[in-house]
Amino acid sequence: MDEPKPLDSLFKEKIFRIPDYQRGYAWQKDQLKDFWEDLVNLSEDRHHYTGVLTLKQIATSDVAKDSKEFWLVDDHSYKLYHIVDGQQRLTTFVVFLQSLVEQFQALPENEGRSDDEIYVSESLNLQALQSRFLFKCKPKGDQFRTYKFGYTADNPSYDYLRYKVFKETGGGAIQETFYTLNLSNAKLYFSEQLRDLYDSAGLDALYGIYRKLTRGFLFNEYVIRDEFDVFVAFETMNNRGKRLSDLELLKNRLIYLTTLYSDQELGLDDRKSLRDTINDGWREVYSQLGRNKARPLNDDDFLRAHWTMYFKYSRKTGKDYIHFLLDEQFTSKKVHKKVERFVELELSKELSSTEDFDDLDDDGIEQTESETVNVLTEAQLSPKEISEFVFSIKNSAVHWYNSWNPYSSSELTKEEQIWIDRLNRIGLVYFRPLVMAILKSKASATERVEVFRAIERFIFITFRMMSARANYGSSEFYNAARLIDQAEWTTKDVIQKLNTLSAYAFNSDGTLRLTEFHSLLRKKFAQGTGYYTWSGIRYFLYEYELSLLNESRQEKVHWDDLLRKPKDNIYIEHIFPQTQTEEWSQAFSAVPSEQRSNYAGSLGNLLLLSMAINSSLQNDGFPSKKKAKYDQSGRKIRNGYSDGSHSEIEVSECEKWEPLSIQSRGDKLLQFMEKRWGFSFQSAEDRHSLLFLDSIS
Repeated sequence: MDEPKPLDSLFKEKIFRIPDYQRGYAWQKDQLKDFWEDLVNLSEDRHHYTGVLTLKQIATSDVAKDSKEFWLVDDHSYKLYHIVDGQQRLTTFVVFLQSLVEQFQALPENEGRSDDEIYVSESLNLQALQSRFLFKCKPKGDQFRTYKFGYTADNPSYDYLRYKVFKETGGGAIQETFYTLNLSNAKLYFSEQLRDLYDSAGLDALYGIYRKLTRGFLFNEYVIRDEFDVFVAFETMNNRGKRLSDLELLKNRLIYLTTLYSDQELGLDDRKSLRDTINDGWREVYSQLGRNKARPLNDDDFLRAHWTMYFKYSRKTGKDYIHFLLDEQFTSKKVHKKVERFVELELSKELSSTEDFDDLDDDGIEQTESETVNVLTEAQLSPKEISEFVFSIKNSAVHWYNSWNPYSSSELTKEEQIWIDRLNRIGLVYFRPLVMAILKSKASATERVEVFRAIERFIFITFRMMSARANYGSSEFYNAARLIDQAEWTTKDVIQKLNTLSAYAFNSDGTLRLTEFHSLLRKKFAQGTGYYTWSGIRYFLYEYELSLLNESRQEKVHWDDLLRKPKDNIYIEHIFPQTQTEEWSQAFSAVPSEQRSNYAGSLGNLLLLSMAINSSLQNDGFPSKKKAKYDQSGRKIRNGYSDGSHSEIEVSECEKWEPLSIQSRGDKLLQFMEKRWGFSFQSAEDRHSLLFLDSIS
């Protein structure tokens, strides 16, 4: 390995490409911040060792004549390299350089100047900088750019880097993914840092940062030998630094396997087609995972869910899925290991002189019989199996996205969107692979809604009311996801299984068993919190709020607000407060002081607010709570019940709030619970016992 090289030397007569088996740009704020701090804190008389850049040289004969690189490598002055390791750092360097170019172009003193008139050092102008590090333009002809660093054309980030980062014109609509978001954020981060640097330290600071980047940051350059296994090297080298996701490792493995088949098993055209299929599949997956920029979906969560649906479910460690995929299913051993393939051949049966002519057909032709004959061997893992797996993972990605973001899907009906949203609010626990499989299946929208209703009911009753353990029924429904995906089950089979596994929650007459739910609540009332700390309270009160909506009413409470936990802010209020003022003590004077915490924590006393309040406002008297409250400057600091949520408005219609009010409203909410989730308590006495209030005359 040669001595470490600066970028100035590293980029001489080289073209760098990130091949299709590489992941996209994965660096985020922490890595960008480290890079920036290393750069600005580096003294100009010192060097910063950046690491090893591992490359694989591409033979000139392998560069397509119609590619944008060919004119540079054709005369052998330039060499094309694939980056095996170090692409994250090198991508960061070129994004930074582009940001620096744009910063120089935007300076007031450079207004109206062309790039060959703007200098970043005494002898180097922007045009020369771009030619050295970013792109070359063909001297004659159509003047298209050949980038010195970039992605291969089949990479999802190829167009984004060209048109959005490097500002090439004519890009049109560009596909965006989680990785392109990282590219965008990197450029934004560096642009802002450079702007602040110029504002605080002037033009000399920009000159200095360019020198430090191109001369002070050093790489060791290592070129892999032709016979070295580049795909295995990629997996090994990327075990350090920012870890490759399992999804990224799997893509590399699948592309690697396409190189191992013999020409008889996989011809040249089919080999390219399979590789294109893999790239296209992963392009779609990353597009879906990054579709919601504000909340990108996790690579490995999706891969695990798809594995569960496509192959099997295991109760082993959380990484069992990737061990199966990389160590059992998609291995080089399964390509190298050949198995016999048998075919049915029709062989003529020779007649003997003693055989009857009944063995001949009407035309006098000898009958034939079938015999199984071994005609060839093939890889244990066929290209078709890889293709089918990739097809499945590609087509599952959109349904995975829709399971998280139902309202942004144009494929779902309104009812489907509503019920998938409910499932996300209540907490899908282990059901998401099943939901993905159902969305992917051929079930009708009506059938899908029916099973989503059943899943939501199962979760509410078994997990929120009966406190079933978190993995109760998990293996059954993980297996159901696979059976749905393989079209061996229908949604009716899933509903039947849901009913079977929730049957323990009901009495023989079909009414709900009270024991578990009552026991759960009794512990909470003993702790002094009551329903306020019940895991289902937010979901339950939100569903009640939605039940009060009609066509003339607008939604006043948003679920996302209920998930926030700012200090001292309340979205669920105790109408009768936990800490009583004299006014409240008089209203509840008939209740012994030791029993008042039960009234505060009882279901009928909890109210969903449309606007967070400070906890100190909870102690206000009921008449004050019914009206809006303002500070001395006239700013509203809380809504009144009368102009709050629909639940608040309903409560505001009460003239006063007393013990009987809590019991009456609690009974009403429990009746709503029965109707909403399709069950019945055995009696009114059962409902009353769940309120944990003494008898009120």
